[in-house]
Amino acid sequence: MSAMTIIGEQDIAARDYVRKVTRASGSTFYWGMRILPEDRRDAMFAIYAFCREVDDIADGPETTDMKLEALGRWRQSIEKIYDGGNQANKPPLVHALTRAIKEYSLDKEDFIEVISGMEMDADGSMMAPDCIRLQQYCERVAGAVGLLSIRIFGDSSPKAKDFAVTLGTALQLTNILRDIREDAKMGRVYLPLEQLRPQELHQSSPEEIIIHPKLPEMCLSVAMRARDKYREADCLLRECNTHTLKPAIVMMMKYRRMLERLINSGWQDLEKEQRLPFVEKFWITCRYGFLSIK
Repeated sequence: MSAMTIIGEQDIAARDYVRKVTRASGSTFYWGMRILPEDRRDAMFAIYAFCREVDDIADGPETTDMKLEALGRWRQSIEKIYDGGNQANKPPLVHALTRAIKEYSLDKEDFIEVISGMEMDADGSMMAPDCIRLQQYCERVAGAVGLLSIRIFGDSSPKAKDFAVTLGTALQLTNILRDIREDAKMGRVYLPLEQLRPQELHQSSPEEIIIHPKLPEMCLSVAMRARDKYREADCLLRECNTHTLKPAIVMMMKYRRMLERLINSGWQDLEKEQRLPFVEKFWITCRYGFLSIK
């Protein structure tokens, strides 16, 4: 049992809130975290709820200025948590984050990086980014989350940090390839400029890009990059504590399988949702979360 325990109504409300948010998402993340001990799981749920909230701000219908203002308020909230101010009567999510930060010595800069990534979405700049900017985005919205996560899991060694950032890039590239239609509706195309320019699509609208006959070819190039990142994560994992990092391994195996489904689909039917079925998620969770990893 962790030294910090649920001791009051505010703690219980915060715990219940982040559990509800994470459970309602139905995401692969929820499955990966269920194998953790309760205190670590609730800390991860707090991280997820924070990411969900800032992501919803970036994806919302408000104006760019309103989104950036809301994300700025989250920057202030994170600063206040680390300043050690009185947290009485704070929103449940802020309370849950405060507990997770104190209990697992989470780095403030990782939270700020996540917010910076969401600002990249909110300001409209994630339209055909070049490869360098796309990598920066992946490291912010996924790599920084990975760095927060491994501290909660219990292995923050240098190799584990490299693993977290590398895997974060692979996961985010997989998300991009899965959600290309939904992102286009929000005016975003994360396919790198280097892929679009040879097809003379670098100044085209998202709607034009996703119906272009070369779309599958461009997506496949990004998919090969994601595959390379998964392989790189495999190599780094050999030098980490695989028992501690089991939740990350569960996530990796599920997203890796999703990537292969996307490759096999050839991005021919963007209306078809590419998600792993319940049985497959359950099997991967059991195989890599509860059974020994060789």
